[in-house]
Amino acid sequence: MKLKKDFYTRDALKIAPEILGKFLVRRFDDGRIERRKITEVEVYGGEEDLASHARFGKTKRNSVMYGPGGKLYVYLIYGMYYLGNIITGKDNDPQAVLIRGVEGLNGPGKVGKWLQLDKSFYGEDLTKSKRIWIETAQDGKGRTIIDKTERIGVDYAGVWAKKKWRFVLKATSD
Repeated sequence: MKLKKDFYTRDALKIAPEILGKFLVRRFDDGRIERRKITEVEVYGGEEDLASHARFGKTKRNSVMYGPGGKLYVYLIYGMYYLGNIITGKDNDPQAVLIRGVEGLNGPGKVGKWLQLDKSFYGEDLTKSKRIWIETAQDGKGRTIIDKTERIGVDYAGVWAKKKWRFVLKATSD
């Protein structure tokens, strides 16, 4: 079942561990549908989080972060990879959850490549999209076991780099 708007309009730190074990679904242009379990995510807080793209306030690049949760924030990094972030929270509270890994793929660049993300996905509504969404497991069984660690690649953010805002799926059990 596709996740609904009320799931996304909560705090990113609540959503991040809950999204692990759910399925990222992509319908490709050829009609093929693929589902992969979300295994790793990373939280980016509001403007006070020096690792967040919102740290300098609202810009053309990050404006989708200032809307309500449930949309994608997609951006190009290193001129090569489009990364996918799930916007969370309420209006004017710029939070995001970066999808760092899915079953069989580790690293946000690899995930973006598998999804065939490009700038056309910027602002895509995950609750209405016919080409990308997140859904719960069919059987709904299993308890998610997670590990919390520091975020990766944000050393420039000072004390914000030490926040244990990276969540990794370790296992699921019945």
